[in-house]
Amino acid sequence: MPYSTIKLEADTELATLTLNRPDKRNAISAQMVDELLAALDEVERSRTRVLILTGAGKAFCAGMDLEALKALAEESAHSLLESKGPKDALAHSSEAHIADSRRTASIFRRIYTFPKPLIAAVNGPAIAGGCGIATLCDYTLAVPDATFGYTEVRIGFIPALVSVFLIRQIGEKRARDLLLSGRLVDAGEARQLGLVTEVVPPERLMERAREMAGTLLEVSPTSLTYIKRLLRESSERELDHELEIAIHENARIRSTADFREGLTAFLEKRKPQWRGGE
Repeated sequence: MPYSTIKLEADTELATLTLNRPDKRNAISAQMVDELLAALDEVERSRTRVLILTGAGKAFCAGMDLEALKALAEESAHSLLESKGPKDALAHSSEAHIADSRRTASIFRRIYTFPKPLIAAVNGPAIAGGCGIATLCDYTLAVPDATFGYTEVRIGFIPALVSVFLIRQIGEKRARDLLLSGRLVDAGEARQLGLVTEVVPPERLMERAREMAGTLLEVSPTSLTYIKRLLRESSERELDHELEIAIHENARIRSTADFREGLTAFLEKRKPQWRGGE
């Protein structure tokens, strides 16, 4: 099927999926989430055995599309002002944010539990939700200049959804540092933390990804299917419970003044004036 925000190319048993919004640093929009889910469904149904995931342009993925998030927040605020029933307006706003959070959570969960091996070829910055997409793959290759981090606290947001997976990957203490500070780490430190599998020269990135895919294509496809299923089923119930909590926290913070100020300040390229509180 045709896609607008991604590009899917397949060569028999190996496919490459490219995040394709280079003018937006491949920021995650609602349309991109829908297309990613559709593309993963297409790959799962096909003869493809290994999937490489990369980004177009200089960035892998800059995270959520903040302009779209701001528009949703402003729409909710406008609904509250226009509504004659504040309680109904609040309920509607909350439902909209929960639905949007649930849509985003679905792509992280889908990547994490995808039944076929996934290799991320990180060609540039992988920030916030983009860091989640990059590091939730089975293997994560990165160029030396790639940066990783969960910067949500810098804009009055929280990395609720990705935190569910991050704690599993690197442990709670290290996760606390990245989530609370919002600091960025280079590819070398990301490898030390366990977020990156290999650091690869830029000119070798896709070649190395294909080499790794070739190794996976040499082993039993039945064994890979069973291993992926075992990994999924061993944590599925607990994962879904934690994601549900994260979805509601992700939606809840969107009604705060700090969230609105953080997004506005970022888009206006100025320092935010935090107010604190709920």
